[in-house]
Amino acid sequence: MTEFKKPKARRIVGGVDTHADTHHAAVVLMNGRRIADREFPATRAGYADLLEWMGSFGRLHAVGVEGTGSYGAALARHLSSAKVKVIEVNRPDRQQRRAKGKSDPLDSYAAAEAVLADRARAVPKSGNGVAESIRVLHLVRAGAVKARTACLNELQALLVTAPAELREQLAGMKKARLVDACFRLRPSADLADPAQGVKAALRHLAARYRALSAEIDVAYDQLKALIEQSRPKLLATLGVGVETAAQLLVTCGDNPDRLRSEGSFAALCGVSPVPASSGKTRRHRLNHGGDRQANRALYVIVLSRMSCDPSTRTYVERRTTDGLSKREVIRCLKRYVARQLYKILLRPQALAAEASLLA
Repeated sequence: MTEFKKPKARRIVGGVDTHADTHHAAVVLMNGRRIADREFPATRAGYADLLEWMGSFGRLHAVGVEGTGSYGAALARHLSSAKVKVIEVNRPDRQQRRAKGKSDPLDSYAAAEAVLADRARAVPKSGNGVAESIRVLHLVRAGAVKARTACLNELQALLVTAPAELREQLAGMKKARLVDACFRLRPSADLADPAQGVKAALRHLAARYRALSAEIDVAYDQLKALIEQSRPKLLATLGVGVETAAQLLVTCGDNPDRLRSEGSFAALCGVSPVPASSGKTRRHRLNHGGDRQANRALYVIVLSRMSCDPSTRTYVERRTTDGLSKREVIRCLKRYVARQLYKILLRPQALAAEASLLA
């Protein structure tokens, strides 16, 4: 009967295989029948044409988009602004690709069919608020930290083969003192002399280290201001610093309502226990999925509390006496921290309402 319905009356599902310069879109009916596919440029005009083209076949139920965190981010934002339900779709697994082949039309149809079969359910991050600003600044700061570490390693490696006089002059110095001493070096104009060439190289590396340190400090201050603006109570929580707070906010995104419960947040952070039972054996194992950077942030918070919080130390001692290993105790603590931070991260309005009622 669906074949005889007017295009505007029937419901359809879309799928998009995203790339850097083009996106390939496909449309299927709610009964699974494939209708059409077409390629569009990855531009604002192309997004508008893609949406109009899909709408010409019927009423859009949802659109499955591959790569909503990379090539498909701009398209997902465009569709969401047009009140279209967007579902994040993973690329087809290898077994499916070996059986059915690989092409842009096949991948776009597979994205639509994953939504239709309810294999894909995740709502992508909207990327249109303060969390997106935190994400890009956090990314830049992390890159600068990595580059600064590499710079210091290069500087110390140069000293290994430097002339003996220079090595003795800089012996025993570490990090900041070493960088300052190298920055004060004044090589002569005769760089053909290896000793002067090493001095020039060390001074360049010291200047780079200083510039990266200044960049890291500026990004830190910007991140702190954004975190205090969006979640003022987060940095006041025991063990939570700017780095961990930024990562957790990035993990939640600008539309944290997509995480419908505290359990879903724990699963996203990879701290929810996973059933691993078989036969008479009843047990759970560690969750190796989820956002590993968010898991690392919770791990850092837990280590901080274990080192300075008396109540956490008491808990560790009690659970160790019960027979749990240190790894299992840390897993329990990460789950507890996720539960504690859930309201601060995902329900700031609810916390404000509760506070007004208690006042």
